[in-house]
Formats: sequence, C-alpha cells, structure tokens
Amino acid sequence: MQDRALINYLPLQGEEKIAYKFNKGRGPTILWCGGLKSTMDGSKATYLHNWAASKNYNFIRFDYFGHGESDGEFRDGTITKWAENIIMVIDELINNDAVLVGSSMGGWTSILAAISRADKVKGLFLIAPAPDFTHKLVWDQWTEKQKKDSLAGKSIFVSSEYGEDYEYSSRLISDGKDNMVLDNKINLEVPIRILQGMKDEVVPWHYSYKIIENVKSRNVSYTLIKNGDHSLSTPTDLERLSCELQSLMQNIY
Repeated sequence: MQDRALINYLPLQGEEKIAYKFNKGRGPTILWCGGLKSTMDGSKATYLHNWAASKNYNFIRFDYFGHGESDGEFRDGTITKWAENIIMVIDELINNDAVLVGSSMGGWTSILAAISRADKVKGLFLIAPAPDFTHKLVWDQWTEKQKKDSLAGKSIFVSSEYGEDYEYSSRLISDGKDNMVLDNKINLEVPIRILQGMKDEVVPWHYSYKIIENVKSRNVSYTLIKNGDHSLSTPTDLERLSCELQSLMQNIY
C-alpha cells in the first residue's frame, strides 16, 4: 500500500516532538489513535488515510510519545501521556469537529480524550478496543512474582506475537489503574461504533462488549466478525473499516 503522506511535527515539551500526517480536506477531522507499540504507518492507519484522501476528508494519524517517528522512550510512556497526545492533537491541529478512530489501546486513550474534549469529539469508531487492559488483561494474568517485581518498580517483559516483547513499566501499570473506565459509567453520549473479531486472542470479544454495557450513549453498535483476529487487517477487514467509518460519518452529519 503506497503512502505518499508527508511527516509533520508538533512540539511537545522542550525539544520533544510528536510526528503526524495530515490530509486536509472537508468536513470533520478523522483522527487515528493507534494501539500499543503500533505506528501511524500500520496497515489500518495507512488504508484509512488513503480512503479519507479519496473522499477529500480531513484525516490525521500520528505516533504517540515513544512510538514510531515521535520522540521519547516507550518505557517512559503512560496511558495518561498517550491520551494527552490525542488531546494535544485535537487542540493544536483540529479547528472543527473531530471523529476519533481508536484501535486496541487507542480505544482506551480515545475514550479518555473524548471525555476530556466532549465539545469537539462528535463520534467514536473503536476497533478491538482495549480499555483498562493494563490491569484486566495484563496484570491479572501475571504471576505473583511478576506482580511483586512490578510493585518494586521493575519493568515486566511479555512476549508478543507481533515480534518485539512488550515492556510494561511499573509506571504504565500504576497509571493504567488510575485511568480505568469500565468499572464506572462511561460519560459519553456521542455515536459509537465498535468492530471486533470473534477470534481475537488479545482482546476477547466479550471483553470489549463491556463498553456497550457501561457507556452512557444509546447510539452504539457492536459488530462481531466471526473469523476476525485482533489485527483486522485483511483486505476484506480493511474495506469493512472504511464502510463502518463512512456509516458513522453519515450518522453524525
């Protein structure tokens, strides 16, 4: 998939920068919020950017702090910091309404950002969303030794089917616990669309379904793909993403 989009940079603190790509077009701005250790050049982000460009929609994708082309070390990142990255992009780059597309961890950070910027965020499209994953999908699976080491300030390394091991710093785990959303009512009333693979072994479908049970909005749909995995990156899956996003846009506007 060819990607001709140019990289731009948004200053953080000091000399640190967030890397992003922006297709300027019409209508509300679609903002891609990626998953843990994923980058803005992943297949779903690139596909949706190209799709948005073909429709002349405003579209932004970016790399979180410590990811891809952005500055910072991954081990210094937290859910708070990554949600703040989204909020900063909304504040600095989007001067109209925003529709957030959150994949995996991005489902969590985009929910937090949408709550914080309820005046600008008009819709959410969540792909295999993983709110509260640091505690309920990671911590709860650890051995007592791993939990003890984490509480002592050590990073825990967990193997990944996507290549490089995940490093879960003690700061990421403790900060994640402070940002959990599934144990309380999620105070969002915007239209929400959720796409989930039934064969997802990273985020089980019955886990992401909890969002429906907790979110305040009544304008919510949940689509379960029988043969879908966590990545949802097959040609058929990608086409489904754009169709679902187009449907959400039409529902809002």
